[in-house]
Parts: sequence; structure tokens; C-alpha cells
Amino acid sequence: MTSPTTSAGLRVALIQLAYDDSETVPERTARVVELVRAQRGHDLVVLPELWPMGGFDYRAWPDKAEATDGPVVKALAEAAQDAGVLLHGGSIVERPADELGPEGKGLWNTSVVLSADGALASTYRKIHRFGFAGGEPQLMEAGDDLVLIELPDGSHAALSTCYDLRFPELYRAQIDQGATAFLIPAAWPMARIEHWRLLLRARAIEDQALVIACNTAGTHAGTEMGGRSAVIAPSGEVLAEAGTGEEVLSVQIPAGLVESARDSFPVLSDRRL
Repeated sequence: MTSPTTSAGLRVALIQLAYDDSETVPERTARVVELVRAQRGHDLVVLPELWPMGGFDYRAWPDKAEATDGPVVKALAEAAQDAGVLLHGGSIVERPADELGPEGKGLWNTSVVLSADGALASTYRKIHRFGFAGGEPQLMEAGDDLVLIELPDGSHAALSTCYDLRFPELYRAQIDQGATAFLIPAAWPMARIEHWRLLLRARAIEDQALVIACNTAGTHAGTEMGGRSAVIAPSGEVLAEAGTGEEVLSVQIPAGLVESARDSFPVLSDRRL
């Protein structure tokens, strides 16, 4: 049976979650899964980066780390199945039960994607770690795999996370693998929110791709988050943008945006490397 999104485009919900330091991981998870269940009727739902463990709560990561079959992902899988949506669950601090990284840290910033039947469809380990000498580089391994997933309309989206956005060569490599959309969860702070807004548009324009980006709101670990989750057309047009607080941004994305942009202005074919 042909998916109804093939001709109608995609209906996407970005859950721009706000949180502070007062919630436990189980409390926040319970709240998030109800927000996911409320998005029935959407094709794709996206959550922010590291929302269970805290995007800037570095000291707590080792104690809060879980495997991709742990309690957080299991709860997300049930919610995806209940809502009947493809769910990009943002990312978790992953500690696999049977794997230790090459630097001996054994933690990854790992995105998880759950299919509408609750199965774990894909994972992506963040390639570019934020923090310079501290934070992610000190505590986490770097991923090294490009990951694409199939969206409900049959198109292919590439996965990246937050700080990855600053490295355009990653996105060029992804479109060379067939990506027409980028899914980007983030915990981007308010202090640099204009960089976020500009870079989202830049990645859309230079790669003639759809950008679907979900950021965090609230203040945790002493850091104010910037919000401004957005869906950007290949032309750079902002189709929808959230504010700075907790919000569910629901967007109907028309079909054929990427194909139309690439056909009418075929700039990618003029690349000289």
C-alpha cells in the first residue's frame, strides 16, 4: 500500500523540550513519552539531543548512561508504537554492555530512531564532540559512521547531532550518499543561538536539502538553552520556527521540495573537487 505521505509530503512534530535540574531521568522520560503519544497523526516526531541525561550535565553522564536497549529507549519504542510514528528519539549517553571504546571511555552520544512498530530502526554516534579539552571529548568516544534512514515518504534523511552542524563537509558526504534531508537534534545554548539559526539555513541552501532540527529549551547545569527548533526548505526559506520555551512545532512539509530545488537550480552538479 502506498504511504499517504508520498503525495502529500510529511507531517513532522518537533518536541522542543524544556527541563531543569529538578527532574529525575524516569520522571522526564515519563513526561516525554506522553508528549510523543500525543503526536499521533504525524509521520515523523523528533526529540532533542541528550534530553534524558542533560545536554550540559557532564558530571552526571557516567552514572546516567544506558544501553540502546535500556529503560529510556524501551519507553520511547512503546510510545512510537502507540503513536504510530517514526520517532527520532534525540540522543542518549550510551554505554554498551559489551563494548568499550578505543580510548577506554566506553560512552557515546548516540541518537536512536524507532520505527512505528517500536523496533530500533537505526542509531548514530555523534562524530564531532563538543567541549574542546573538556565535556564530550574528555568523556566520550567519537563516532565514525555516516547514517541515513528512510523517511515515511520514501526519501532518505541523514543523521547528525548538534555540534556536527558546524562541519559542512559532513553534510556534503551525506548528500553524496543520497540524503535529501538532515535530521538534527541539539542542545544548543542561548549564547550562540544566532549561529544555530544561520547554520541551519546554510546547510539547507548549500546542499539543497531539507533541514529538520530540534533544539532544547529551559536551563540546566547552569546553561540556558536556545530553543528555535526549525524546519528549513532547500531554498533556505524557514518553513516554521519555534520560540525559546517548551513547544511542539507541528509542520506539514510539502512533497517535492528538494527535487524541485535541485532541478530548477542545479548548483550541485557544478561542484569541482
